[in-house]
Amino acid sequence: MSPKSSPQREVFVSRGAFIFAAIGSAVGLGNIWRFPYVTYDNGGGAFIIPYLIALLTAGIPLLFFYYAMGHRSRGSAPLAHRMVHKGAEPIGWFATGVAIIIGIYYAAIIGWAGSYMFFSLTEAWGDDSEGFFFGEYLKLGDPGISLEFVPEVLIPVILVWVVVLAILLMGVQNGIANFSKVFIPLLIILFLALVIRSLFLPGAAEGLNALFTPDFKALKDPGVWIAAYGQIFFSLSIAFGIMITYASYLKKKTNLTGSGLVVGFSNSAFEILAGIGIFAALGFMAKAQGVEVADVASSGIGLAFVGFPTLISEMPGGGIFGFVFFACLVFAGLTSLISIIQVPIQALRDKFRVGNKASTAWIVGAMAVVSILLMPTITGLYALDTMDAFANNVGIVGSAILSIVVVGWAMRKLPVFSRHLNAVSSFKLGPIWMTLISITGVVLVYMLITQIITYVVEGYEGYPPLILGVYGWGMIGLLVVGSIILTLVKWPKETIDEMETAVADSVAEENLRTNNKGV
Repeated sequence: MSPKSSPQREVFVSRGAFIFAAIGSAVGLGNIWRFPYVTYDNGGGAFIIPYLIALLTAGIPLLFFYYAMGHRSRGSAPLAHRMVHKGAEPIGWFATGVAIIIGIYYAAIIGWAGSYMFFSLTEAWGDDSEGFFFGEYLKLGDPGISLEFVPEVLIPVILVWVVVLAILLMGVQNGIANFSKVFIPLLIILFLALVIRSLFLPGAAEGLNALFTPDFKALKDPGVWIAAYGQIFFSLSIAFGIMITYASYLKKKTNLTGSGLVVGFSNSAFEILAGIGIFAALGFMAKAQGVEVADVASSGIGLAFVGFPTLISEMPGGGIFGFVFFACLVFAGLTSLISIIQVPIQALRDKFRVGNKASTAWIVGAMAVVSILLMPTITGLYALDTMDAFANNVGIVGSAILSIVVVGWAMRKLPVFSRHLNAVSSFKLGPIWMTLISITGVVLVYMLITQIITYVVEGYEGYPPLILGVYGWGMIGLLVVGSIILTLVKWPKETIDEMETAVADSVAEENLRTNNKGV
């Protein structure tokens, strides 16, 4: 294909296909292993109050914000920002870079979960799940940077990238949409089975009491509210280009706000379901060990690969329970990873006029090489943990702040986005939505400043400066520099013409709807 020819833009054939894909992106590993512990650690049942407020005042309004950007411009994250103003383009490239970083390490966690599906059937970890995971499986070395590979981790990571490449090469509708339509319902069915099984375990009630017993005093703590906004923000796949990219694949007349409400509430419903299942299981584990739920409650990698294997060893039929649990992690992870990788794929198509399959092969190939070089090594866990912390707490939050400040405030595009959303959607937006976006920007600025001060003063997890310098601050610096360099590359005239036509069509549609309402 000639560099100047126009790659055919793919679309979701229906609103339902988009909703399944967007839910698949939002429902990921964080829903299963992060939300339950965050709830428990921030007031239990009382945490649901700030959590729902954060969903309604920040999560869903931001979904609408990014839907409008993508749908109105019909472009990737960099191009959508470029169509707002030339000076905003680096924000789109920065968001795209964050997606690349997340995808590089996300594949490793899916690979681990795939291995543990089969480890569960034989309880391969024996009596020491912690020693098995860090020692025998990861073969974790001292903190540093090493290229000593671990074959048991390397092979699953390669398989993950092969599966992802195969799905993405099938395209937006035949690949992403059809995969999500099959595996999201399957994920829900499997997770419901897991939750039901957990509820009938001895000690399940104690686990649920620990999770949902409200501590209303916690609502006076600003940190609890920040935790609620953080959880909503991170779990909805916003601010690193996914929802801009997915919205750009929608047909011109698509109910954007209605879709956003479905995605937002579906994501939160799954998180609450995960909390019930996880803490019912932890209640059983606490009773079996004769300890309090607080002594076994944890989040993240520790919960999934240390806590749950211990639980599996102690419960009747644990092998099947474990297989289902880790299968859920694999399915949830794959649907999210596919959406993450689509962000740089579409950015490459738009900026360099690369064909659909070629851009997919280039991006997946490059990300796979970096992932395979970094993650399946004896120091891969340190790289993964640091990249995850900085990408989420600095990269995503920073990207959202820049978009709100530059696009929403400086360029005053909130009224424009509101008109666009109202022209195609059933749920109408107005001044309240614009106010909520502004309040969210203030909350995120506070979160970012607090987090940066913490990392500067206290470091992260006691890791040496080399790790933080390379995988933390160095990674953020590389994204900033890369964003500026890519912005300096001139857009093909054909791309700009297409996007200007798309925006003009959107304006005409908005005006038509507005005039018709006035008649």
